[in-house]
Amino acid sequence: MTSRVVVIGAGIGGLTAAIALRAAGHEVEVYDQATTFGAIGAGVSLGANGTRLMDRLGLGPALREVGSDLHRIQFHEWRTGELFYEHPMGDWYTDRFGAPFLGLHRADLQQVLLDAFRAGGGEVRLGRRCVAIDETPARVDVTFADGSTAHADVLIGADGVRSTVRQHVAGPDEAVFAGMSCFRGLVPVDRVPGGDRMGLTFFLGPVSHLVVYPVRCGELINFVAYTRDAAWTDESWSAKGDASQAVAAFEGFNDTVLAMLGAVEDTGRWALFDREPLRQWSTGRVTLLGDAAHPMLPHAGQGSNQAVEDVAVLAHFLGQPDLTVADALAAYETVRKPRARQLQLGSRGNAKCFQVPDGPEAQARNERLANLPDMVSWIHSYDVHAELRAAAPA
Repeated sequence: MTSRVVVIGAGIGGLTAAIALRAAGHEVEVYDQATTFGAIGAGVSLGANGTRLMDRLGLGPALREVGSDLHRIQFHEWRTGELFYEHPMGDWYTDRFGAPFLGLHRADLQQVLLDAFRAGGGEVRLGRRCVAIDETPARVDVTFADGSTAHADVLIGADGVRSTVRQHVAGPDEAVFAGMSCFRGLVPVDRVPGGDRMGLTFFLGPVSHLVVYPVRCGELINFVAYTRDAAWTDESWSAKGDASQAVAAFEGFNDTVLAMLGAVEDTGRWALFDREPLRQWSTGRVTLLGDAAHPMLPHAGQGSNQAVEDVAVLAHFLGQPDLTVADALAAYETVRKPRARQLQLGSRGNAKCFQVPDGPEAQARNERLANLPDMVSWIHSYDVHAELRAAAPA
């Protein structure tokens, strides 16, 4: 089944979908409301469950060229910086899960995807904000804010947590403030004490924690610094923070953290909002993927990986000649919803693990980390194509 596909959103999920579907012979157009491509979001990580799928699309070499192989995972005490848990990644991780764990600058990842899409003749149409969707049994019509239109057999909403396409599919939903905001930024590695030795690094405190890892082949250190804060409620990746605010919010943390937060030149800040899993991802000719389908708190580090998994399953079913569009979208949703829901709900629980009071609770948490590789194996070892083969009729 070859279709004319319109993708709304030129982020990681949207571009990966465009590449996969074009490779499968579909005619693909991509639209995004942004007028330019930027570096919003700073760092992003791809675990083996995402990297393996990128490899199948032929993108692995380009990603390894711009990324950082996260060679170890470390957990540090917040005040002293003392290392209390460490486990190798690097070759150990690749041997166990079949692909590396990469830290990437979001702009680098997006450029790799753009280059691949354009190399196949694709074009991203910028400045196109979707404002209306008209779906009939035969096709989908999309209207943009500038008055232009697009027509498709299949419409994919990859337009993020504030998805317009999701409104068409599932109606309005309610975002619930999680009581937490986070600062994010990039710092040159030579301005972070011990930065050249960092892999995937956590600093865990009672009401705040940081996730830190290198990107751009180790040239930069990416941080995301989470703190409980009832006042900051701006859910925007483009909202600006201030280094002095970040330093003040993490008063009492060790010198490495404070030096890193103080050295950043451009700090973003956004509030975390949670949403319940959707009951429905698709209509007859419209579906969702990535954050538009299953927005999740970032505490499992799986947002981008789950979008890539979505793409693999969606491309599989849209490529089945015996399925109608509606049947293909229904099958995609059936396969993907249970895993996405599990990770959505699990991400909520991780915040409680990362931020616990000093004393017995923290000690118990630290002891549980000894089992970390086995606890997360179900996430990183997941093989979309193996599941599809197992589910296929004999």
